[in-house]
Amino acid sequence: MNEKNKQSIPEFKLDDFFKSQEQLDDDKKKKVEQIDISLIDEFKDHPFRVIQDEDFNKLKESIKENGVFDATIVRLKDDGRYEMISGHRRLLACKLLNYKEIPCIVEEMTREEAIIRMVDSNIHREKTLPSEKAYAYKMKYEALKTQRKGSMSQLNTEVCQVGTVTRTDGLLSNELGESARQIQRYIRLTNLIPEILKLVDNNELNIKPQMAMSPAVEISYLSEQEQRWLLEIMDKYQSTPSHAQAITFKEMSKAGSLTKEELDKQMNRLKPNQIEKFKINEKRLFEVIPRNIERDKVEDFVLKACDYYSKHLRQKNMER
Repeated sequence: MNEKNKQSIPEFKLDDFFKSQEQLDDDKKKKVEQIDISLIDEFKDHPFRVIQDEDFNKLKESIKENGVFDATIVRLKDDGRYEMISGHRRLLACKLLNYKEIPCIVEEMTREEAIIRMVDSNIHREKTLPSEKAYAYKMKYEALKTQRKGSMSQLNTEVCQVGTVTRTDGLLSNELGESARQIQRYIRLTNLIPEILKLVDNNELNIKPQMAMSPAVEISYLSEQEQRWLLEIMDKYQSTPSHAQAITFKEMSKAGSLTKEELDKQMNRLKPNQIEKFKINEKRLFEVIPRNIERDKVEDFVLKACDYYSKHLRQKNMER
């Protein structure tokens, strides 16, 4: 046997004869490599923020003391560089610690497979903002849709018991544990201008100014120009629209009758949630009113009692 033929014979280990092809493929996938950090790019359009908060600082200290315990997941790109799939926080921590390399598992995957893997690796974090969910759900939705379009034969076999093809948002719902309607509501938020979307995040973080998700979803149907007008008017009145107002804006926009002047007029109206309510401690109240007063008669009794007491004070002042 010549030297050329010798080199062409693959080298096997004894354990390889007792492994399935799937196990051998998994071994290749899960091989940990030390990769130069300068060769790793962040995931394109990554929707999740890496916040340098207390948890991040704890992670950085742990890496400083013990190294990176769990290898990150990357994929090799066509240009020879790598794209981070799972491990953005670990990557940033290593950069801040001036590490040159980071342990990685290199996996072969398409762009759509990478998006699905990236979303699944991050979506169940303890703190996920509405804007992060919105763009993550949209990215995974479009990736799944592209995958399904690319395999129509498989798509035709995905039939429900009633005989209809399973919707992409239905598949997404099963995987994420959110209703299909709620997923579509989150995806609608990606149509908001950044300044208004930030108000929805503020609502989650309990930071003012803020906007609830329900009116935000309706506002997402407005054009960018209409949203800019609304943002300016919200700043003017230091107020955000109610859900009912947002629905009105959406309907007017659809009809082509929404103007900046009309937005101003509608926002200048006092909303029920802007009327300050006066509260009385119920326990203290029932300690001083007669026990025979029925609950639905309490308001009338209190008002009459206040009126009587006011008259008493006025009479007393007159006698002085």
